Amino acid sequence: MKRNPVMPYALIAVLGITLMIIIGFVGLNQMDQAGEGKEGEGEKTAEEGGGEASAANPEEIYSQTCAGCHGQDLSGQVGPNLQTIGSKLSKEDIKGIIQNGQGGMPAQNLNAEKTEAVSKWLSEKK
Repeated sequence: MKRNPVMPYALIAVLGITLMIIIGFVGLNQMDQAGEGKEGEGEKTAEEGGGEASAANPEEIYSQTCAGCHGQDLSGQVGPNLQTIGSKLSKEDIKGIIQNGQGGMPAQNLNAEKTEAVSKWLSEKK
């Protein structure tokens, strides 16, 4: 009796599909666990910071919203160099630029607390 020549290929296909499903579930589980870990860290830092629930970290805000154009080290890329911006502009000037934009920079969609934190931090760069 002859064996069916398609059978080994079908077995490999079934095993491959099963393996992909298992790897997918493992990846989703790890992604969920990573998200839970980040939420826990945020709560921990808020508790350590004297109970401030929404403490604005200007360096983190800068990294997320500004570094793409101004560079991670404030040296400028598409946008201008901000390493000594505090010697050129006041905190209020910087705050106005963040809120309203200027030149090629569009207005940023930051809440008042984040805008205040970033403008204060940048105004100290002299």
